[in-house]
Amino acid sequence: MDREELAGWLRLTLTPGIGNIAARKLLGAFGLPDDVFRQTPAALGHLVPDASAAALRQLPSGLDALVEATWQWLHGGDETGAARRVLTLGDAGYPSGFLQMADPPLMLYSLGAAGFDLAQVDRSLAMVGSRNPTPQGLSNARAFAQALGEAGIAVVSGLALGIDGAAHQGALDAAGGTPRLATIAFVGTGLDRVYPARHRDLARRIVGQGMLVSEFPIGTPPLTQNFPKRNRLIAGLSQGTLVVEAALQSGSLITARLALEQGKEVFAIPGSIHAPQSRGCHALIRQGAKLVESVQDILEELQFPVAIDSIAANARSAGVSAVTEPENPLLDALGHDPVSLDALTARTGWSAADLQVRLLELELDGHVARLPGGLFQRVASA
Repeated sequence: MDREELAGWLRLTLTPGIGNIAARKLLGAFGLPDDVFRQTPAALGHLVPDASAAALRQLPSGLDALVEATWQWLHGGDETGAARRVLTLGDAGYPSGFLQMADPPLMLYSLGAAGFDLAQVDRSLAMVGSRNPTPQGLSNARAFAQALGEAGIAVVSGLALGIDGAAHQGALDAAGGTPRLATIAFVGTGLDRVYPARHRDLARRIVGQGMLVSEFPIGTPPLTQNFPKRNRLIAGLSQGTLVVEAALQSGSLITARLALEQGKEVFAIPGSIHAPQSRGCHALIRQGAKLVESVQDILEELQFPVAIDSIAANARSAGVSAVTEPENPLLDALGHDPVSLDALTARTGWSAADLQVRLLELELDGHVARLPGGLFQRVASA
């Protein structure tokens, strides 16, 4: 893409009153952005309101600065040697799944290892969930993502704290050092920044064995309204969506709804009836989402061709119920729901001091997690 063509697409995205839906109509009627700008107000008025038609005849404020910033980003580089790309709605490499949306993004910015192509991603699963997950939720997300990666399936998520981050990490763990597309992160900012900042190292790992993708122009800060918007892309690129943990008002349920609207499968991992982070998953299951206890449930439903040995490994490495833990009466007393020290005293008959010592030992061994509010929860090992 040359600078003039880039400027035309950016001008269209910046024009007031022209969103993705209106822009797609204009492009379908007239061709490339420069062809749109050459039309008369009368011709444009057949497709968009008069105010929008008039705006298309003017150069948007900030266009020159954005073109320069985008050009510099596109032709810049860093020590990773990552490939920087700008895809437009008219490119042959534009993901076909996005064209089924009512409002496909006009432009996509990607940053990742050379040779990775969004249009060729044909085996992928979205994984989403709470930004404030339980320890068990984090463990499940990472284990499921690793098992999916071992089966050759790319994990798609949003780089957010909590479940998203664990999903990306699990997929990268599975890839090891092999040069393959392990995970794709759709972000809610421009690709010249990383949000949240604590995921900078994770973003670098993704760039090495995956892709960061955004529909937002270079320089876009983390704006609240952009994060739900990017969820449609997470759902749109994937063959299905797995919700690991979600509250009833979670943005993850937006992703699940968008997946259903696009005719995609939705999966949910059940959890404790006492955990707020499980209520969204339970609501999805009541509405028809497939309850999953292992990665094998997903592979079978989506009919991904995977070797028998790999399926067996997946079932062992990411199964909610198939866990092996040391025999311990305190673990039995804990159960699988969050529990207070007072409740454990009543269940075991041990003193609070004795319980604190035993709980600390289990915590250090990774079998118990300490939760806010003085609660403890058993963590199933994967």
